Amino acid sequence: MDKGKAMFKIQTFNRISTAGLELFSRDLYEVASEIINPDAIIVRSFDLNAMEFSPSLKAIARAGIGVNNIPVDRCSEMGIVVFNTPGANSNSVKELVITGLLISSRKIIQAVQWAKSLVGKGEQVPELIEKGKSQFAGPEIKGKNLGVIGLGSIGVMVANDALSLGMHVMGYDPFISVDSAWGLSREVKRAKGLESLLSHSDYITLHVPLTEHTKGMINKERFGMMKKGVRLLNFARGGLVVREDLKEAISKGIVSCYVTDFPDEELLQMENVIGIPHLGASTPEAEENCALMAVQQLKDFLERGNIRNSVNFPDCEMDLTGEKRILIANRNIPTMVGQITAVLAEEGINIADMLNRSKGNLAFTIIDIDSDISQKSVEKIRNIQGVLSVRII
Repeated sequence: MDKGKAMFKIQTFNRISTAGLELFSRDLYEVASEIINPDAIIVRSFDLNAMEFSPSLKAIARAGIGVNNIPVDRCSEMGIVVFNTPGANSNSVKELVITGLLISSRKIIQAVQWAKSLVGKGEQVPELIEKGKSQFAGPEIKGKNLGVIGLGSIGVMVANDALSLGMHVMGYDPFISVDSAWGLSREVKRAKGLESLLSHSDYITLHVPLTEHTKGMINKERFGMMKKGVRLLNFARGGLVVREDLKEAISKGIVSCYVTDFPDEELLQMENVIGIPHLGASTPEAEENCALMAVQQLKDFLERGNIRNSVNFPDCEMDLTGEKRILIANRNIPTMVGQITAVLAEEGINIADMLNRSKGNLAFTIIDIDSDISQKSVEKIRNIQGVLSVRII
């Protein structure tokens, strides 16, 4: 790619860490919140679902893990690659989960609020403190059973740190990745099934994405499997727990405390619920790590066409070997690669290297060629049924 001629436009939403934005070189990138026809968008929590996207848009990077604020399906139809940053804020969330374990047991928040209510009592305060402290007694977490549902980067870190605090840890994740398995301590017991984990745990923490399969997974039936007095932590997504069933479980004493990073008005009014205002990734370190990772992924895609950590298209990385590179986002259907290479053969173009990867119904193809390619051939590829976007670098 001729860097002297190319200029990518990056539109930002929310406050993106300057440590990340500084990776965009000024001779190759224009970065601003107000940009017409951007090549890419970098966003944190701003809701893009109702936004109309320019035909120039090639990628969206979410500086974080959740992509509920991005219309992923619509992006896929337009050939727009959506990135997130898994693992970049894991330590920040993990630390808040460990805090959640402690505050669910020791009634620390309630105790602090009560202590503040004694302001104005003057010299009586020490005596009142001693008389009233017993109402906030709670058990230690050491020696208790923790069930971790979901063993991605955060779940693994929580499990390992809980072990170091003296807890007995059981994990459940039928789809655990190889990387997560390598990072998980051998002392974490593998649950035979979700029912086994729920029935043995004194504390349960959720670390799974919100999908059509996991929505409402913690419901009346699952609450019925839990120990009486269990403490439930949800720093993943609010929709994983059925609110009405939770309310009933609390009233029956099944759940003694529910700690969530996703409170709503009804939850905030419920007894034995600690609502934290979505602070999981709210540390300067996490915001910087997410921005750095998001920018690096965007740069690699815009400059070289490589894909890492996309939520809609497959990971697809290849070293540059030819004079030009063709990047094609397409539906994952038979004969697609053959149709594309046939167009190149018609023009007498030699393929130096090629990589094709698929993910569900979508695929991405990288083709390095030893010569230039005519606009006519580019249009022929673009007009192949199932091709979503074509880019030449």
